[in-house]
Amino acid sequence: MEVNLPEIVAEVTAQFERYETAFLSNDVAALDELFWNDRLAVRYGAAENLYSHEAIARFRGQRSADDLDREILYSLVTTFGRDVGVTSAEFRRTKSGVTGRQSQTWVRTDDGWRIVTAHVSQLDLQAAVR
Repeated sequence: MEVNLPEIVAEVTAQFERYETAFLSNDVAALDELFWNDRLAVRYGAAENLYSHEAIARFRGQRSADDLDREILYSLVTTFGRDVGVTSAEFRRTKSGVTGRQSQTWVRTDDGWRIVTAHVSQLDLQAAVR
């Protein structure tokens, strides 16, 4: 297996950046497009577990756009072969200062690169620093 082929890393990085732009502008249509349109798509959020593209899209359409601005503190893209990539990011919300983590598994489908699983969580810095 070939890990981190430069051209595939560039493709997944571009999709990750596209996702981030859509997230910051609350472009729900683009966010919905970037998730695999299948009942097997999964998104674990800070306070929700979403199973299926339909559930993810419904959540996106109903969530508050307050405090979406964030700064990416660290990100890493790792690809496996030509059709699978994983993105990992640590971020800080601009307004609240909350720090969180996000991971996404991207797969090349007939429709292009899509997120098949995602996980977002907040980092409790007080609990982490002991």
